[in-house]
Amino acid sequence: MIKKKITKFPSHLKAGDTVKIISGKDKGKIGEITKLVKATNQVIVKEVNIKRKHVKPTREGDVGKISQFEGPIHSSNVMLYSTENNVASRVTYQEGEDGKKVRVFKKLLVTN
Repeated sequence: MIKKKITKFPSHLKAGDTVKIISGKDKGKIGEITKLVKATNQVIVKEVNIKRKHVKPTREGDVGKISQFEGPIHSSNVMLYSTENNVASRVTYQEGEDGKKVRVFKKLLVTN
């Protein structure tokens, strides 16, 4: 069996970021990242991409159920969202006052 090679991209996202879904069935929804799946370049966003799984009863007397969970979304289908300015934008990195790299929204930069 041939394994599919997965290319890993450097992630511009972190857990806890607010993102906007830019493609797919949940396009336009806004949510918070709860988990990153680095192996497949995917993110899990709170209350977005809800999947359902039908679970059979395991023992006698148990009742089957339908469980719901958030499915992963590829990181290229989400964009960072600023709740203060209500804008989704790509990110660039600038040097902060203390010398560390800081993420900055490209749409909020002043152009000359």
